[in-house]
Amino acid sequence: MSKRATSKPVKKKTAQKPAPRPPAKSASAKPKTTKAARAPAKKAPAKSPAKKAVAKAKAPTAKTSAPAKKPTPSATKPRTRAIDKAQDKKLTSKTSSSEIVLPPDYRPSEDEPFMSEKHRMYFRQKLMNWKEEIIRQTKETLAGLHEDSTQHADLADRATSETDRALELRARDRQRKLIAKIDAALARIEDGSYGYCEETGEPIGLRRLDARPIATLSLEAQERHERRERVYRED
Repeated sequence: MSKRATSKPVKKKTAQKPAPRPPAKSASAKPKTTKAARAPAKKAPAKSPAKKAVAKAKAPTAKTSAPAKKPTPSATKPRTRAIDKAQDKKLTSKTSSSEIVLPPDYRPSEDEPFMSEKHRMYFRQKLMNWKEEIIRQTKETLAGLHEDSTQHADLADRATSETDRALELRARDRQRKLIAKIDAALARIEDGSYGYCEETGEPIGLRRLDARPIATLSLEAQERHERRERVYRED
C-alpha cells in the first residue's frame, strides 16, 4: 500500500513537466508582434494627404483667379462703340457725297463706272421729277372730274362725259401704279441694287434706264418674260 502511495506523486510530477511549454508559445508570439509592428511602418507614408492638401490649396487660387477675367466684356464695349462710330462716319460720307450738284446738261456715259455716284444722282433726280409730274397730273384730273360732275341734259353729252371720266379714272390708276414703281426704284437706289437685272444680276444698261428709269429687267430678260406671257395667253 505504501508503494502505491509513492507511485501516485510520481505520476503527478510527470504530468507537471509539460507545463513549461506555454512560455515557448509566448516567445513564438513575439515575432508576430514584431511583424505587426513592422507592418504599420510600411503604412507610414502620409505624404499623399500633403499632396491633396496642396492640390486643394491650388484649386481655390485658380477659382479666385478666374473671376479676374470677367472685366473683359467691358473691354469689348469700346470696340463696338468704335465700330458704330466708323459706320456713322461712312454714312456721313455717303450723305456728303450725295450732295454733289450735277450740271443741267449732264448725261451718264459708258466711260464712267456703272452706277457711280453721278449715275445714282442723275436717276434719282429723274425719278423725283417724274413723280412730281404724275402727282400734278392726278390733281388736274381730279379737278376736271369735279367740274364735269354736273348732269348733262343731252344723252349724247352725258355718254361722252361718262366715257371721258372712265378714261381719266383708268389713267389715274396707272399713275398710282407708276408712283409705286418709282418709289421702289428710289429704294433700290438707296440700297445699291438699282440698275441691275433682278433675274440675272447683270447691268440693265444706261440707255434702257434712261428711257425707262423704273426698269427692273435687262432687255434680254424682258424679252424672255414677254415670250412666257404670250405662251400663257395662247394656252
